[in-house]
Amino acid sequence: MSSSSQYVPAKVWQAPAESGGQFSNINRPVSGATHKKTLPAGKHPFQLHSLATPNGVKVSIMFEELLEKGINEAEYDAYPINIMEGDQFGSGFVEINPNSKIPALIDNSATHIDGSAKEQPLRIFESGAILMHLAEKFNCFLPQGAAKAECLSWLFWQMGSAPFLGGGFGHFYAYAPEKFEYPINRYTMEVKRQLDVLDKQLADKTFICGEDYTIADIAIWPWYGVLVLGELYDAAEFLEVSSYKNVVRWAKMIADRPAVQRGKKVNRTWGEPEAQVAERHSREDFK
Repeated sequence: MSSSSQYVPAKVWQAPAESGGQFSNINRPVSGATHKKTLPAGKHPFQLHSLATPNGVKVSIMFEELLEKGINEAEYDAYPINIMEGDQFGSGFVEINPNSKIPALIDNSATHIDGSAKEQPLRIFESGAILMHLAEKFNCFLPQGAAKAECLSWLFWQMGSAPFLGGGFGHFYAYAPEKFEYPINRYTMEVKRQLDVLDKQLADKTFICGEDYTIADIAIWPWYGVLVLGELYDAAEFLEVSSYKNVVRWAKMIADRPAVQRGKKVNRTWGEPEAQVAERHSREDFK
């Protein structure tokens, strides 16, 4: 193992003047707004404030899948939150997500999930919560009974597992200012274990939970599907993703869905121009 100077933690931690790395300018040990900024608002019942990162893409794919099924009540406006510029710490965004993470959603539709009248808009934050909210509201992509328990188990598997892939492996392999063997080995081992979990789950199933496409697939694909397709952290060869044949098969199948192809573009502000729909207000924005 490579060696480095020994770090001895202080008795009481103090935030460093510079933490280094790609995201150092937005890291801080306190919450809350840093500046006043009103969020834009469109005409549709749902207002999404997000970015086309894996967590953000989950929700835009969900909306596009609902619209693909002809559920026009799921029309939405989507506005980008530039996390590198600190938009997530604007006062308007903090009001709908005090945790200052994308995505966040405002539901202005007329009724609650149970059909009762709604007195004021709802805020929903955390991608898994948004997927559940929309699935229950429109009775789509979330089975009932025992199948629901299985689906929610995999949804929450993703919520608990992806931080090891993103904040763990992704940070130390792709974004950290220096490469250290121990954290890369630690998180590589865990990510490969997670891929093995998925590969075994998909060995005899079309989708994550069986023969039906659910919010479990919508949640897991932007992280693990995109990873094995070679579009995340430039790590496909390093992780030998081709060995997870069932995950690769599933990932390619999901990637071919028209709603997924549209959802990937929403709130994307980098890459090829044809892959970007920075703001989304109607289906015409994809033309």
